Amino acid sequence: MSKWTDRLKKVELLSQSFHQTPLTTRYKPRLWTCQPSSVWKLFPRQSMAIKFAQSCKEDAHIFALEKENTIQGQRLYLVTSYSELWHYYRTYRQSLMHCYEVIPEGAVCKLYFDLEFHRPSNKGLDGKAMVSFLIQYVCEKLMEVYGITCTVKDVLNLDSSTDEKFSRHLIFNSPHAAFKDNIHLGRFVHAIFEGILSMPKRGSQSNDDVNLVSEDNSPRRIKDPAEACGTAEKPHHKRKRREERDLRCLLVKNKKGQECLFVDLGVYTKNRNFRLYKSTKSGKSAAFTVADDNEFLAKSERNISAEESLFFASLVCNMSFTGQRILTWDCPDTEGNSSVHHHHQQRSTTTLGLLAGYQYSPYQDVDNFVLTVIQKDGIQGSIRQWNYFVSEQLLVYDILKYRWCENVGRFHKSNNIMILVDLKEEVWYQKCHDPACKNFRSSSYPLPQEICTSHLMKMDEEDQTYLMDDAGNIELSQASGHPLQSAAHPEEKVADVWGDEFDDDAYVEALDDFETQREAEFTDNIPDQLLLQCMAEFDAK
Repeated sequence: MSKWTDRLKKVELLSQSFHQTPLTTRYKPRLWTCQPSSVWKLFPRQSMAIKFAQSCKEDAHIFALEKENTIQGQRLYLVTSYSELWHYYRTYRQSLMHCYEVIPEGAVCKLYFDLEFHRPSNKGLDGKAMVSFLIQYVCEKLMEVYGITCTVKDVLNLDSSTDEKFSRHLIFNSPHAAFKDNIHLGRFVHAIFEGILSMPKRGSQSNDDVNLVSEDNSPRRIKDPAEACGTAEKPHHKRKRREERDLRCLLVKNKKGQECLFVDLGVYTKNRNFRLYKSTKSGKSAAFTVADDNEFLAKSERNISAEESLFFASLVCNMSFTGQRILTWDCPDTEGNSSVHHHHQQRSTTTLGLLAGYQYSPYQDVDNFVLTVIQKDGIQGSIRQWNYFVSEQLLVYDILKYRWCENVGRFHKSNNIMILVDLKEEVWYQKCHDPACKNFRSSSYPLPQEICTSHLMKMDEEDQTYLMDDAGNIELSQASGHPLQSAAHPEEKVADVWGDEFDDDAYVEALDDFETQREAEFTDNIPDQLLLQCMAEFDAK
């Protein structure tokens, strides 16, 4: 027992010394030595990564990583900044070669498409011409529905094609083509391609139909999708007939020979993982690169290389709040209406799960707080809509029936205001739609502590079960309960953090002494009669 007491005293002394002189912090990547360590944390589950990213005051975004030699589809989730990711993404290609952007629920995003078809089942199809037609068609719809001018030069065209599959990603980088989130975007995409699968099959087309397969199977660009239309028709009839005919070219066949759409309509879901530029799928070798028919040029910025600018342009959620118009597509109340339109209905009352006709944001507690700001002194203000800019962790609320402006010190007569909540700094402030207050921003006011994500979530280091070392190796952390082994030397054992083998023998001996003594105490001190009485009372219950 004396050995155990001596060992316990040593541990207490070590504990006191660690408190007085803490160990150095765990390695955290940084871009250069003069810059403070930025966020770089790995999680086994997406929900954990999302909660942590929401609690960060630093610039933080979520990415999914596929690891080699693991169960197919298994992913880790990395929380870091765009700049930090790029710095290590181009360096540690082995660890970060299968990387996906997580498009958070409710985040403002760019218009994007995932296009693909199986080559052996679609011999002779001209994929490049199909992409060209699709871009032109979508640009036409943006103009028709939203009045937005967009061209092929605004579209980043990424290619990941192989001999077996034609694969493209399109990311629209027009500053005006920003959607409220990818759910609204998905509704728009579904609407403009609605009914295409019910059109006559490719084999039943008439001779004057547009054909995107050239006679020599070489790529053919379409300068005017209406070139095959007759000239005697009225403009709107001609356009509709042209669309019905031309959209057939976007029908392809899957491996089973079934008709399907060239556009993948399944990529517009909450917290979607979208593969990054220069990344491959696990077990595959085809990475997304700039397509040879791409016409988009990334804007050059000071101290940022052309390739880095291209990487930033490829990120779907890399959108900043600049007061630009945010596009929405709300579900129509009338079922069966197949015409393309922008349905925008306002409700005057707040119902369960809705705020003035819109669903709650991902931060419902913040929504409720904003309502307390605009519902006072007998005025019942409401939230007309909200937009979430994940790049800045900024919630922007458009307000109805409450027009108090700090700039003029009174209520505006006609123009409405905005309430902006900075989740990173945990403050809120007011801006205005009035032209006279265009550049005004009110004082910042702190958010109540009980709704701040930093207060709601205290990050435990044990939650981070994966770590990346300074050599780019991603392994299980020691805190996970599994031994941490180097990827380069898997046979090496982790060193005993307590000392040498003599200490191990002392642990076992001390434990045996302790258990022997405790056994003797129980044997000597607990009479048999007491044990029988306890058993009888237990059976009687």
